[in-house]
Amino acid sequence: MEKQNIDWGNLGFGYIQTDKRYVSNFKDGKWDDGVLTEDAMITMSECACVLQYAQTCFEGLKAYTTEDGRTVCFRPDLNADRMYDTALRLEMPPFPKDRFIEAVKQVVKANESYVPPFGSGASLYLRPYMFGSNPVIGVKPAEEYQFRIFATPVGPYFKGGAKPLTICVSDYDRAAPHGTGHIKAGLNYAMSLHPIVEAHKNGFAENMYLDAATRTKVEETGGANFLFVTKDGKVVTPKSSSILPSITRRSLMIVAKEYLGLEVEEREVFFDEVKDFAECGLCGTAAVISPVGKIVNHGEEICLPAGMDEMGPVTKKLYETLTGIQQGKIEDKFGWVVEI
Repeated sequence: MEKQNIDWGNLGFGYIQTDKRYVSNFKDGKWDDGVLTEDAMITMSECACVLQYAQTCFEGLKAYTTEDGRTVCFRPDLNADRMYDTALRLEMPPFPKDRFIEAVKQVVKANESYVPPFGSGASLYLRPYMFGSNPVIGVKPAEEYQFRIFATPVGPYFKGGAKPLTICVSDYDRAAPHGTGHIKAGLNYAMSLHPIVEAHKNGFAENMYLDAATRTKVEETGGANFLFVTKDGKVVTPKSSSILPSITRRSLMIVAKEYLGLEVEEREVFFDEVKDFAECGLCGTAAVISPVGKIVNHGEEICLPAGMDEMGPVTKKLYETLTGIQQGKIEDKFGWVVEI
């Protein structure tokens, strides 16, 4: 298929409208058949539940062109699972998992000319989302919902390579125990906007949130999970019931163990331990791994031995292996890559 006339090498990480998006509506207790549409606009009541009580959730995943020219997605089944669980927690009717994956395939296929070519560093970002659409004035769940997926081509999250970030320990709490930190709800991201703007004003790239109950344990940032590497090469990630189960982080832990033969551990990570780690990274769909070089806690600086010049050696190997699997350069042992 002939690609769009886009300067793929200079794409940023922003929204570009593409040809088609998927829409399905829930009404009278069931989801309709769904359809691809060219209409990018949404019309709803001024009293729609999503506008009044933030009843909305979303996912994020990417489509790639592999080295041998195939168009693929990475582990869309886990996005379907996570959105299903999120919907249940928000009293929304879950969108069927098999239909989720089929809708992803339809959107990618309909916008295949926007899937960047191999070697460009760019990808087609997919945003599935769902919201309560009917008027609701009393505090209760909506009765009608809309599920949608749009696609937009995006460039690499870091242009010119991933330089280690300086982050700060936040005075704000990201999620309460028994709250909604473990689901991908829009409200979690709304509350993180003020802390991230404040962090940027103070010269930091991101926030490190600690657990709300004791403020002694590492949780995550506003939009990514943490991954640490010990000085003897063990890969460690924080464990908490209020951390979002990142698909990238879970994949990296399997890569560490099964591809690289490293010891891995998911456990509570106390902030006091952070100074003893050799490497630190932030895991997410957008960048895969963003290396961290320095963590600042109210003036106290923790400088990771990997430094501020480039990714640490273990983090770099994890990044190269996972992206290699996604791009078809490394064998996909577990069937993670789904061909469109």
